[in-house]
Amino acid sequence: MEAKAVAKFVRISPRKTRLVADNIKGMPVEDAMNVLRFTPKKAAKELNKVLRSAIANAGQLPGVDVDSLYIKSVIVNEGPTWKRIMPRAMGRAYRILKRTSHITIVVDES
Repeated sequence: MEAKAVAKFVRISPRKTRLVADNIKGMPVEDAMNVLRFTPKKAAKELNKVLRSAIANAGQLPGVDVDSLYIKSVIVNEGPTWKRIMPRAMGRAYRILKRTSHITIVVDES
């Protein structure tokens, strides 16, 4: 049986998050956690949180062996973008886009 976990409005760009998410697709859960633990990116920490949540959700299902889980899919969608203004020379203003992500991880038994 599959279980999933979702983190919404994570304050990191979806493009940066997808770079790390592509590394763990299809991996067994234990291997993916080790990869994320030693990846020096902010996205790795956020993905690790969501992965641990998905494992905990799978543990609540009857008859599921947590040790045989693998990552079925990792989906990183774009959330709302915060718009900010940065003052520039001669009275101009530049727009800064602070992007957010929605992260979904689905785990399944192998």
